[in-house]
Amino acid sequence: AVNNVSFDVKDGEVISLIGESGSGKSTIGKMILGLISISSGMIRLNGVDIATLKGRALKDYYRNVQGVFQDPFSSYNPIFKADRIFRIIREEFFPKINNREWDKKIDSSLRAVGLNPDEVLNKYPHQLSGGQLQRFLIARALLLDVSTQKAVAKMLVEFRDREFVKSLIVITHDISILYQIAGSIMIMYAGKLAEKASTEAIINSPLHPYTKLLISSLPDIGIKYSQKKLTGIPGKPPLLLD
Repeated sequence: AVNNVSFDVKDGEVISLIGESGSGKSTIGKMILGLISISSGMIRLNGVDIATLKGRALKDYYRNVQGVFQDPFSSYNPIFKADRIFRIIREEFFPKINNREWDKKIDSSLRAVGLNPDEVLNKYPHQLSGGQLQRFLIARALLLDVSTQKAVAKMLVEFRDREFVKSLIVITHDISILYQIAGSIMIMYAGKLAEKASTEAIINSPLHPYTKLLISSLPDIGIKYSQKKLTGIPGKPPLLLD
């Protein structure tokens, strides 16, 4: 599903992978998170191939790499309270911490993402909104002192100005949310990297024909009524199995 894609993410950098359904962007995200195996090539963190990580080294990797998925409900077991994700983190990474210190860490992480602990703790997933559940996942990442993926555009803009932000990879099909978030954009098409440039260059001066079609299909940002005629992208994306 992904063929000969190579890119670097620097410390503190916010980049975005963009492409239509089936372009390979989600596959890249899953490989980075170790959810699917890599048939060739490698993914490296600080120069180390993650496929070689085991035991303590692998645990340290997941201290630095966390994901927040588009559908937050898929990350929760509906029969358990939502804050169970914190208990799992505690058992795995903080087995020796006392209850008082742990409660303080949870309180700080939840407030950092705009949640009131008194209002969201001890509730089941169905009692919380999708946005609240995504913020729970971000708070989980903050417990491990890492930054993470997308919740909502406004929240990410706020996160960029906070000291705990390290690096973000935002995977989406919607370019319109990225003006104030990503410093650079990578356009995926048919499992390959079609174009990579700064957000400003991609929006204002796209080079690849597919990128040009993608940009032309966007409505003008911040304009309620526009004379611009939107265009679609004809045809269907190629099958990546061929």
